[in-house]
Amino acid sequence: MLKKLSLVIASALAITTAAQAETITIATVNNGDMIAMKELSSDFEEKNPGIDLKWVTLEENILRQRVTTDVATGGGQYDVMTIGTYEVPIWGNQGWLEELDGLGADYDVEDLLPAIRSGLSVDNKLYAAPFYGESSMVMYRTDLMVKAGLEMPKAPTWKFIREAAEAMTDKEAGVYGICLRGKAGWGENIALLTSMSNSFGARWFDENWKPQFDSKAWKDTLEYYVDVMDKYGPPGSSANGFNENLALFQTGKCGIWIDATVAGGFVTNEKDSEVADKVGFALAPDNGLGKRGNWLWAWTLAIPSSSKKSDAAMKFISWATSKEYSVLVAEKKGWANVPPGTRASLYENPEYMNAAPFAQITLDSINSADPKNPTVEPVPYVGVQFVAIPEFQGIGTAVGQQFSAALTGRMTVDQALQSSQRLVERAMRKARYPK
Repeated sequence: MLKKLSLVIASALAITTAAQAETITIATVNNGDMIAMKELSSDFEEKNPGIDLKWVTLEENILRQRVTTDVATGGGQYDVMTIGTYEVPIWGNQGWLEELDGLGADYDVEDLLPAIRSGLSVDNKLYAAPFYGESSMVMYRTDLMVKAGLEMPKAPTWKFIREAAEAMTDKEAGVYGICLRGKAGWGENIALLTSMSNSFGARWFDENWKPQFDSKAWKDTLEYYVDVMDKYGPPGSSANGFNENLALFQTGKCGIWIDATVAGGFVTNEKDSEVADKVGFALAPDNGLGKRGNWLWAWTLAIPSSSKKSDAAMKFISWATSKEYSVLVAEKKGWANVPPGTRASLYENPEYMNAAPFAQITLDSINSADPKNPTVEPVPYVGVQFVAIPEFQGIGTAVGQQFSAALTGRMTVDQALQSSQRLVERAMRKARYPK
C-alpha cells in the first residue's frame, strides 16, 4: 500500500513539475558548433529540470532575417538569439537586448578575450556572451603543396596564394586550387571580400561617408577574386558559403580555403574530414600595405528584451558559454572540437594547444584584427568585415548580389562596382549621411 502511495505521489510530482516547466526558444545557426551545443544540451536540462529547450535551427542568411525582424518588432518569438558582433552593439544601444548581468559568480567575465568582449559591450555592459569567436585564416592541403613544389609561408601574400592555387589545380581529378565564399550576403561573400579589400587598400567609405567602389583598390580586389575563382575555383561557386566550402575541403576538392578560423576543428576532425592529417594553417594574406585580410567575429547568445523568460534564458547562456561547457565538449568530442576564440584560459590550457594545431593562428588572427582601424586609409566607421551602422545589412547584401553576379559572369567587374557605387550612394543619401 505504501509503495503504491509513493508511486502516486511521485507521479503527481512529475506531472506538477512538467506543468511548471518553462520552455525557452533558442534561435541558432546550422553550423557544427551550434549543432554540438544542441546535442549536449541534455546536460543543461538535467541540471535545470524546470527548464525545457525548444530549438529553431536555420541557415545563416535566414536566421539573420528572422531574428532581426523579431527583435525590431518586439515579436517575442525567441528567448535566446544567436547573433553576431555586428548586431550586438547596435541592438544594445536600441534597447533591444537584455544586459547579461546575471551570468553567475563563477562565470568569470574577465576571462573573455578583450578583442571579443569589447565588441559585445555597450558602455562596458555585456549584452551578449560569445559562444565562439573567430577571425579568418588560410587552410591548405599540405600534400598538394609538397606535390606543387611550394612551401606555404606563415604570413602569405595574395600573389603567393594565386601561384599556389594555380599549381594545385587539377580539374580532371576534381581538385580545385582555391575555394572562397561566393554566396551573396553581408555575412557571406561580403565578409570575405570586405576583409580582403582592406588588404588591397580599399574601404567602403571615405571620412565623409562617400562610397568608394569607384576606387582602383576595389577594382583590384574584385578583379583578383573573380579571376582566381574563374580559373582555379570550383563550378557553381556563387552558391557556396561557409558550409558548402567546408564540405568541399573536407572531401579533398580544395587545395586552399580562406575562411573562418573556427573551421580548424572541422577540417582536422578524422570522423568528418577525409584530409584531416593533410591540413596546414597560415595567416590570412596581405599585399604589403600593412593590413591582412582577416576579419573579427563572434557568434553570440543574447536575450531579446521582448522575452518574458529572461531568467531561464540567462541560465542557459551561462551554461553554454562557460568554462565548464568547454570541458564537457572536450570529454564528449575531444579538445580540438571545443568552441574556440572566446576565453584566455583556453589558450593557456596545454591540452587544448597540443590538440588543436590551428589554435595559435586563431589567437594571433583574433588579436591582430583592429575594428577601429580596419583599413589602410582612415575611415569613419568601426568594423573589419562589416560597417557597424544599421544600414549595412541592406547595403551589404545588395552589394553582395552585385559581386556574386560578377562571379557568375552576368556582370563585368566594372559593372558590378558601378552598380554598387550607385546603390550605396542612394542608400546613404536616404539615410542622411553624414549625420
